[in-house]
Amino acid sequence: MRILGHGYPGLDLKGARVLITGAGRGIGQSTAELFAAKGSEVVIADVDAAAAETAAAAIGARSYELDVRSRGQWDKVIADLGHVDVLVNNAGVMPAGSFLDEPDVVGQATIDINVWGLIHGMRAVAPGMIERGRGHIVNVASLAGKVPIAGLAVYNASKFAAVGLSAATRLEFAPQGVSVSCVMPSAVRTRLSSGLALGHGMPTVDPEDVAAAILRTVSTRKGEVAVPGYLGPIDVAVAATPERAMRLVRRLIDGDRALHPADAKTRAEYEEQVRSIS
Repeated sequence: MRILGHGYPGLDLKGARVLITGAGRGIGQSTAELFAAKGSEVVIADVDAAAAETAAAAIGARSYELDVRSRGQWDKVIADLGHVDVLVNNAGVMPAGSFLDEPDVVGQATIDINVWGLIHGMRAVAPGMIERGRGHIVNVASLAGKVPIAGLAVYNASKFAAVGLSAATRLEFAPQGVSVSCVMPSAVRTRLSSGLALGHGMPTVDPEDVAAAILRTVSTRKGEVAVPGYLGPIDVAVAATPERAMRLVRRLIDGDRALHPADAKTRAEYEEQVRSIS
């Protein structure tokens, strides 16, 4: 078995079975396309079965309807697949608005999807990887897992949890040949940010940028990857910056924009979609 410089067994993407959640659109779909182009056996999973089927058909992949909140559904998918070489835990939601105004059911869905979705996925897939002595897991978090943002309190909490979960399981699985990477994008032009003002001092990337970073972790096996890469040390910078200075920076880049959607109608439509799956 080929052992890479970082100590993990190598993974040949050609023929590797790659399971990607939330892959019916956005980051997940772009990631599926990249792995398929490398010759991987891609499996697209999404709570939206129609979107999953359409995305899978475009690249000759398999698709499954999967609500990541359900451990039972996870177990059924993995039992049918047999094994997974690379798991990309990408499914997520991002409600925005005042913490006190957010309905409990929306906050609960955010934690269940963004945190328990990762936990269920890892617990369903990691045992098989450990038994084989190799495998790679990517948890798609956010730079909101490092930097607090007004209007995204519960989302912040879920992504801070995702970062911590990834770091701790990375330590547990490493001796057994299984790597865990946490990819942390800044604002991404996807449905999750619909209706919110992007740019204006806030680094903004496309789904393809995040997908490329996810793909690179298979070879680098880095623990944490920011997108864009130059934001990697941002948590250290934030921690070292006096609060008064951070308040000024937040004002300059409109740090409260999540509280005031640029397109209220479009944002309301997304928020209603989140409520509908609660």
